[in-house]
This record gives sequence, structure tokens and C-alpha cells, in this order.
Amino acid sequence: MTDPADLRPVTAEEWPLFAQAMADTFNEEVPRSWREGPPAVGELDRSLSLWDGDRIVATSGIYSQELTVPGATVPCAGVTWVTVSPTHRRRGVLTAIVRRQLTEIHEQEREPVAALWAAEGAIYGRFGYAPATDRGNLEGRVGRLRFRPDVDLGDGRVSLVTAEEVKPGAMRVLEQLRRSVPGNLARDERWWDRALRDDEEDRKGATPRRHLLHTEPDGTVSGYAFYRVKDSWTDTGEPDGAVLVDDVRALSTPAYARLWQFLLSLDLVRNMRYPIGSPDDPLLHLLADPRALHRRTNDGMWLRLVDVDRALAARRYPAPIDMVIEVRDAFCPWNDGRFWLKGHPAGAFCSPTDGDPDLVIGIEALSAAYLGGVSLGSLHAAGRVTEVSPGAVTLASTAFSWPVTPWCPEEF
Repeated sequence: MTDPADLRPVTAEEWPLFAQAMADTFNEEVPRSWREGPPAVGELDRSLSLWDGDRIVATSGIYSQELTVPGATVPCAGVTWVTVSPTHRRRGVLTAIVRRQLTEIHEQEREPVAALWAAEGAIYGRFGYAPATDRGNLEGRVGRLRFRPDVDLGDGRVSLVTAEEVKPGAMRVLEQLRRSVPGNLARDERWWDRALRDDEEDRKGATPRRHLLHTEPDGTVSGYAFYRVKDSWTDTGEPDGAVLVDDVRALSTPAYARLWQFLLSLDLVRNMRYPIGSPDDPLLHLLADPRALHRRTNDGMWLRLVDVDRALAARRYPAPIDMVIEVRDAFCPWNDGRFWLKGHPAGAFCSPTDGDPDLVIGIEALSAAYLGGVSLGSLHAAGRVTEVSPGAVTLASTAFSWPVTPWCPEEF
């Protein structure tokens, strides 16, 4: 079994070997941007590598991020770059990586939660991670995606702009919006540069990314959208192109609707695809025929509570809750115990206790429910929550819910 102490951060000089090891495991070529050196958002001091002689056989990294949770924001360890070479599997390497990460985060009192995007769904549950957001995989034929007659398009205008022109206004819009949507992440200059980067190898046969700004009559930017178009023609010569939507955000319903009106009226386009969109996207409720928008939800960002007491105290609760929760966490023993949680819409308190539990729950299930998108009632029905005090599941399900569906449009 691999000892976590055998892992060490990679240096800038070792980055080419590190990047190649990741690419080899994912059966890809090293991205052009990575050939230039570590990405600007990378934090090599939070990376881990396992060496076999002069070869790197396992990798991982962490981005220091800020995550929106119900009613608040918290520091979040964005786990990334995780690979284990096929030559070193089933030796406890991944377990050692995750243990080292979570232990250091806990001991350094850094982030109360960690998050990741899972390449395979069966890997991370045993470490306490669980899907906490979904992506909608929205698509439809644009000819059927017509708006209801009562949709207000406002008096603003949509303009095609360059990446440099879209950035300042889009930054302000996102910063205002992301604090109200659990699962959203803060995006500083480095992350905006990453979001706007448009390497040809990432286009997969589509156009370069195009950028829209929505402005009000007084010139205020109130929305933005990013998209590509992929050309296609039927066997009979009819246009059958697709608009591939990357992001649509707006500060008002009219601005949001007008951006979508533009996207759904492009020449030679017959299909719309928005893979990373929220499964509860407002577009659904703008349409005259909701069935025209097809949704195939699958998991998005996975979450893990690193420190249960700090994480539960950080979020808000739309209904009052005052109960003792017994958490089962074999992987992180500091979480394995009972916690008194007292919360309401304005704040919360959580600390270890020896009181009798009202609920018993595993860390994986608690992590799934943390952002408010997974019902504790549903987890109870699946046998993953045990109700000790009558009515505790109903009370906790209500308190852990949130009126805004969690959504993370930022893959990392």
C-alpha cells in the first residue's frame, strides 16, 4: 500500500513530466496551453506526485476556490489533476492521495469543503464525495423553442463583441449573480482568462467562441452569453447547424430572454445544445412548449465535507433547525461523531456534542444534501439516513433545502 508520505508537490521544472503523466492516463495529448508551462490558475504547492524512478506515476492538485453555499460563500478545495498510471493501480495510490489531501486541508484549517468533477462515477463515493449538483444537458430544435407571447424582452440590446470587450461587463454580472446560486464559484482575473481562452484544439470542429453583451438603454451591462456554431447540412442540402451554448447569465428576465432570443434565431442553425446548463434553467419557463427543451441530467460537481462542524455552520437554513446529527465518517475520523446543529435563515451554529442523536447519516449522504439539491427525505427513503427522533427527517429535509437549484457551470 502506498504511504501518503511518499507523495510530494511537483516543481515548475518537473511540470512537463507531470502534464505528460496526466495526458497519458486520460489517453490524450498534452493541451497546447499546458505545453507553455503550469496554468495561471495552477497551484504547484498544492499538487502531489508519486515517482517511480524518474517517471511520475500519479498526480493530483487543488485549486483554492470560493464556493457559494445556501446563503453564504465558503473556501473550497477544488480537487483536480487526479490520475494514477495503469502500472500502479490497486496499490492504494488513490487512497493515499485523497487521505493526504483531506488530512492537510483539515490540519491546516483551510477549506471546510472539497469538490471535484469525477471522470468515473464509482470512484469517489468511498472517500465521502457525492454528486451535489447536476448539469442539464439541454437541447432542442430551435424551430420549436419559441417563447410564450407574454415574455418581456425589455428595451435592451444584444451586441456581438470580442473577448476583450466582453470581459469587464461579464465579470461584474457574474460577481453579482454567483453569490445567489449554490454551487457557483468565484472567478478572478486568472479564472476569467481561463474561461475566455479559445484554443483551436478545444473547438472540435465548431467556430471560435463568440461573445454577446446585453446592455440597457443607459449603457449598463446586464447580461452576457458565450457560444459557438457548428456547421452541418442534411443529405438534401438543407442547413442543419447547431448553436453550442457555453454560458448565459443575466441580471433580469428581459435581458436573459433577449440573449436567448438571439441564440435561437441564428442563420443556418436548427439545433441548440447547452450541456453545462442548469437542469432548472429559466429557459424552460420562457417557452410556449416546455417539451421542446429536452433535458438529460447527469451529475456535475461532487462535494465532500472536510470539517462537518465548520461546513454546517457556514451555510444558512431557510427553516429553523435544532437537532443532533450523528455522522458516520470512517475515512476522516475527526468527523465521525455527533454534532449539535442550530440554524436559521440568518446564521448557524454547529459543534461536537455527546447528546442523543435525532438523525444518523453517512458523510457521503450529508455531502450530497449540503447544497440543498438532494433531499434528505429521498436519502432516508434509500436507507442512507436513519431517523431516531420522530419527524426529524421532515424537519431536516425542509431546513437543508434551498429555493435556488444548485448548479456549477465551471468544470475544473
